[in-house]
Amino acid sequence: MNSSKLAALTFDDGPNTVTTPQVLDVLEKHNVTATFFVIGNNITPESSEVMLRAVKMGCGIENHSRTHSDMTKMSAGEISAEISFTSGAIEKVAGRRPEFFRPPYIACGQQMFDTIDLTFICGIGADDWNEEISADERFRRITEQVSDGSVILLHDMEGNFRTVEAIDRIIPAMKADGYEFVTVSELFSRKGIVPKKNIIYTNVFQDK
Repeated sequence: MNSSKLAALTFDDGPNTVTTPQVLDVLEKHNVTATFFVIGNNITPESSEVMLRAVKMGCGIENHSRTHSDMTKMSAGEISAEISFTSGAIEKVAGRRPEFFRPPYIACGQQMFDTIDLTFICGIGADDWNEEISADERFRRITEQVSDGSVILLHDMEGNFRTVEAIDRIIPAMKADGYEFVTVSELFSRKGIVPKKNIIYTNVFQDK
């Protein structure tokens, strides 16, 4: 097991050609990687170029469904279609199939666990989808909640400039506190954790 403090920055609801590149600029500035949980219907020829940049930087690309709908209200077949479409679109761009899944609205049920053969990921958040939450408040919420093994849940949805501003402060502050940033996949492997079924992970050390 690695003894250094590790955390995974993650971003939901992309890719897009406005905010996702701004997030990548901040990651590049601080020389860190992150993981992007993408929506299948947002993957276009233009946004694929942004995804490819993320991959070349060493970032992870994972599954956040095709339509960002509440999957607890879907049949098993509808769930499978959402996942397979997005995983296929990711593989076409990134060259690998995703290992992880973040449920839309963090809504999940047993049928989803039974149907989706990916590790479920949640994370510590800052309600940063809400434009009324200031960059200062986003910074405060994340830095106060984070611990070794945390997944940090933020959004690179189009126009979310306050999160771009917040991560430009979160990253150096956490580095100063001894944290290293890794992808979600690296977080599990570096900590020696084999993901379990029927768990939605906010921290790799949780067991239920």
